[in-house]
Amino acid sequence: MLLKDKVAIVTGGSRGIGFATVEAFLREGAKVILCASRQQTADAAIEKLKAEFDGATFEAICPVLSDYAAVTAAFDDIAERYGAIDILVNNAGVSESTPLDAYTEEKFDKVIDLNVKGAFNCTKAAVKHMEKQGSGVVLNTSSMVSIYGQPGGVAYPTSKFALNGMTLSLARELGPKGIRVNAVAPGI
Repeated sequence: MLLKDKVAIVTGGSRGIGFATVEAFLREGAKVILCASRQQTADAAIEKLKAEFDGATFEAICPVLSDYAAVTAAFDDIAERYGAIDILVNNAGVSESTPLDAYTEEKFDKVIDLNVKGAFNCTKAAVKHMEKQGSGVVLNTSSMVSIYGQPGGVAYPTSKFALNGMTLSLARELGPKGIRVNAVAPGI
């Protein structure tokens, strides 16, 4: 059990890659808090986990990730109740494929607010606890389109390119403090 008793937060943890990450962490003995965008999806994910991981420690929370105060309050509560935050997986994200001529500022902002600002807020809120511990891991879910682009939906590759820059910069800043920061870039 590679992660026995580690406390992990996984954003976008109610489905897809995030949910698979939650399951893998639970199999390895971690205590997992999954973040979901809606209570309904959080509840559905928890029900699936209850059926598979009897006796494991997990829960779901639904803070608005683009709201730093909400994220900080939720993460401070987790750190207080569990005694640590050892791992943060910034997996929450939104994509869409609107062509540029139909793209609105609101659509662009929605993607950037979750994919970049949300990851920043979660990282800042978790790292303050990791610094006190002298250790931690931040893992960001990027995308291959951050390198190759995509036709339509310009905000998504833009946001993932920004996430790559944040990852590299924070790896250099936080590495000497015992906090590893990395990214994975899945494709379709």
